[in-house]
Amino acid sequence: MLRIRLRRVGAKKHPAYRIVVADSRSPRDGAYVDQVGQYNPMTDPPTVVLDEAKVQGWIKKGAQPSESVQRLMKRQLPAQEPVKEGVAEGAGTG
Repeated sequence: MLRIRLRRVGAKKHPAYRIVVADSRSPRDGAYVDQVGQYNPMTDPPTVVLDEAKVQGWIKKGAQPSESVQRLMKRQLPAQEPVKEGVAEGAGTG
């Protein structure tokens, strides 16, 4: 089973993380399949860079994001509003 999770990089007491797709059985900093982003909690505000196309592609292939990555994705990726059927945009105004 593939997971989208954080992989710690950076110096002692100065963490930075890569957001990677890895086998759920591999160690936290072990082998990974693909890198889809990065997260730096040391900046103010914390920096999150995600390749949205890669993330969506891996999710479609069955990869499950970890809880921490889900929180980062909610903050980074814009929430897509559901489209109301039968109502044109701007209808009823004017």
